[in-house]
Amino acid sequence: MTAAAKLPAECESKDDVRFEIDRIDQALLALFAERHRYVTRMAEIKTDPHEAYDPARIEAVVTKVRSRSLDLDLDEDQAELIWRTLIDWNVNYEKGIIAARRRAR
Repeated sequence: MTAAAKLPAECESKDDVRFEIDRIDQALLALFAERHRYVTRMAEIKTDPHEAYDPARIEAVVTKVRSRSLDLDLDEDQAELIWRTLIDWNVNYEKGIIAARRRAR
């Protein structure tokens, strides 16, 4: 059984804070892995590598992330940077999967 998460104000030591950050990092990794499975599926559905880069969709996602980050008291510029990095990686990953599939035909 895992200990209940502590709120930041309840952490009394650096070890307490580090434990909570490690717990959150594990949860983030699980979410990134889940997201990656959907990105992989999207790459399986798309037929042309150029489909991987959709500027309108990217800007819509970034706009939502910026808005939602404000609701969560997170710096919107920092959130945008994280998402643009993630999106760039996903676009390149999708392009690679689609191109490899086309070469294999």
